[in-house]
Amino acid sequence: MPAPRETAVYTHGHHESVLRSHTWRTAANSAAYLLGVVRPGMRILDVGCGPGTITADLASLVPEGHVTGLDRAPGVLEQARATAAGRGLTNTSFTTGDVHALDFPDDTFCVVHAHQVLQHVGDPVRALREMGRVTRPGGYVAVRDADYAAMTWYPSSPGLDDWLELYRRVARANGGEPDAGRRLKSWALEAGFTDVTAGSGTWTFSTEEERAWWSGLWADRTVASSYAARATEQGHATGGQLRAAAGAWREWGTRDDGWFSVLHGEILCRKEA
Repeated sequence: MPAPRETAVYTHGHHESVLRSHTWRTAANSAAYLLGVVRPGMRILDVGCGPGTITADLASLVPEGHVTGLDRAPGVLEQARATAAGRGLTNTSFTTGDVHALDFPDDTFCVVHAHQVLQHVGDPVRALREMGRVTRPGGYVAVRDADYAAMTWYPSSPGLDDWLELYRRVARANGGEPDAGRRLKSWALEAGFTDVTAGSGTWTFSTEEERAWWSGLWADRTVASSYAARATEQGHATGGQLRAAAGAWREWGTRDDGWFSVLHGEILCRKEA
């Protein structure tokens, strides 16, 4: 088998502003489409587990089973282990790895799950094939990814328009596909899955607290995270342009009529028995 293409650069990195959103994620707000097939004795692989909040939620749903969290970044796995330990979970383990070449035997897991992963990888179709390879016959590959071009907000903001255009340009320069959500079904079919249930889900931020949180983390991410460094080093934006985009985020967050919605594509692929 030929070697996988090098995984794309992870656009966001693990700055505090990034982990501020990652640690907010739960199985309920980020994997609800999957929960109907989860059973107590399942073995689950959580690809791109990050700080482990979804991993821990899944582990609590399979008390007779086991959940393995996998991420490329060793540092964030320490936080994931602490998350699981803090909840008293004993049915989790964590390891580093590359979704293009998973270090597990064929037919190992009942469910292989990935949240906000395929938008950042170099070869999403190969990643899906690998996820399918390590899934047991009759099991499921479950994937959810945002679609940046489908994000929408009110009131209109030329500054946020500029932010979105810049983000999509930087993400693609890093080898990813920021509009992954709409492509998941197509990628799954190309990967050879024949039983694919495709859907969508949203996050919406509108209350005063939600607006402050969402706008604040994106303002900080725009000027202080790995994304900011890559945007300037690659010549996509100046520091002044990034500060302007961060200001647009903060201004939107003060609007009483502010509303922001993030559309996600979702696929649940059942492996043939």
